Amino acid sequence: MSINPSVLINTNLPLPLFFRGKVRDTYDLGNLLLIVATDRISAFDSVLPCGIPDKGLVLNQLSAFWFNKTKNLVPNHLIETVNDVNCLDSYLSPKNRFAYPSYLNRRSMIVNKAKRIPVECVVRGYLSGSAWAEYQKWGTISGESLPK
Repeated sequence: MSINPSVLINTNLPLPLFFRGKVRDTYDLGNLLLIVATDRISAFDSVLPCGIPDKGLVLNQLSAFWFNKTKNLVPNHLIETVNDVNCLDSYLSPKNRFAYPSYLNRRSMIVNKAKRIPVECVVRGYLSGSAWAEYQKWGTISGESLPK
């Protein structure tokens, strides 16, 4: 299997790594964090060796959209999305600055440190695979009746 070089699988920034999740890498900026959404794919609690080009960019923009849309209802940790890597100068002391990789643009965000609550949600907008086959045959999913 060949791996697309334009897919961001790993980040190795010269900053302290705070947390590496299945698809996001989080770096410690002191009082703040830099969260980078990679193109990694996870399925069934495993990270696959390939990725999807720009998946991290889309994930980051979706997260930013909803954080901004709901910030008046529920306070959140978002300070800003990194749309220009030079904004990082505002968050790093001169001695900690480095040549920022362009992949940080639009796929990363600066956030306040907060207590992490590990929640995972899977949302699907349509039926597929065995669920679709079962629904077509029996009108059920996992044995539960659904309207036709």
